[in-house]
Amino acid sequence: MIHTFQVKTNKSTEMIDISSEVKKIVKESGVKNGICMVFIPHTTAAVTINENADPDVVKDFVKEMDKIVPLNDNYLHYEGNSAAHIKSSMMGFSEHIIIDNGQLILGTWQGIYFLEYDGPRTRKVNIKIMEG
Repeated sequence: MIHTFQVKTNKSTEMIDISSEVKKIVKESGVKNGICMVFIPHTTAAVTINENADPDVVKDFVKEMDKIVPLNDNYLHYEGNSAAHIKSSMMGFSEHIIIDNGQLILGTWQGIYFLEYDGPRTRKVNIKIMEG
């Protein structure tokens, strides 16, 4: 079974902590041991795991990604969102997290982030829980 929830973004580029939503789905699944896959079904959005204790990490992350892949760089794609496609592919569309004793195994400072690169939009996040 696939669980889906929506994320509403408010900016063109944004990092949104979705850890609590993913943890809630894992808890409701009743699965004690297995894998949680988080999948983003969009070509201009992504998912990553990173520090969620200091909000400056998010600011630094967004700033540095914009340096690596600038918004305007004479891209050929007619929609004007090539930077979003490139950033999303660089970051990736899925993450796998171990479930042990009904809990996601994340590091002390780790959170799961939805990455918007072509907003604002309403996006989907798909969660697949695999028992085992």
